[in-house]
Amino acid sequence: MIKVLMVCTGNICRSPMAEYVLKDMVAKAGLSDQMSVDSAGVSSEEVGNTVHNGTVGVLRKHHIEHDALRPARQITAADSQNFDYLLAMDRGHLSYLKRRAGESTAVVELFLADAYKAGTVAYEEVPDPWYDGQYDRTYDLVTKGCAAFLKRLRAEHNL
Repeated sequence: MIKVLMVCTGNICRSPMAEYVLKDMVAKAGLSDQMSVDSAGVSSEEVGNTVHNGTVGVLRKHHIEHDALRPARQITAADSQNFDYLLAMDRGHLSYLKRRAGESTAVVELFLADAYKAGTVAYEEVPDPWYDGQYDRTYDLVTKGCAAFLKRLRAEHNL
C-alpha cells in the first residue's frame, strides 16, 4: 500500500482539497486498494475545525466526494514514518517537513513538483486560498498536481 500525506498550514483548505481530489483520481483508476491518501497541517491553529467552506464548495461543484465535517489535524512525528510520500503545498511546509523527517525514508517534496516539471503549471507552490478566496485557481492547480503525481506513481510502481 502506497501512503500519501498532503500537507498545508492548517489542514482546512489546500491539503484536504488535494487529499480528496487524489482519492477521486485513485478510485477512478481502480487503485484504491493500492493507495491511501490523507492530509494534515503544520500548524495546530485549526485542529478540530472542519474543512473550509471554500474548499467544500469547489469540491461539490466538481462532484468530488469528500467529508466536509472531517476535523483538521496537525502532522505528527509518526506521520513521517507511516507515509511514503509527504507532499508540501509550499516551501515553508517543505522546510518544516524536512526538518521533522529525521531518519524517515519518506519522499518529502513540493506537491506541484511533477506538474511543474511537466509544464502543466507555472507555479511550484499552491497559493493559500484562505487569504485571497481563489478556490477555483487552487482547484485547478491541485487537479493538475494530483494528475502529474499519480502519473509518476503509476510509472514508478507499475500500477
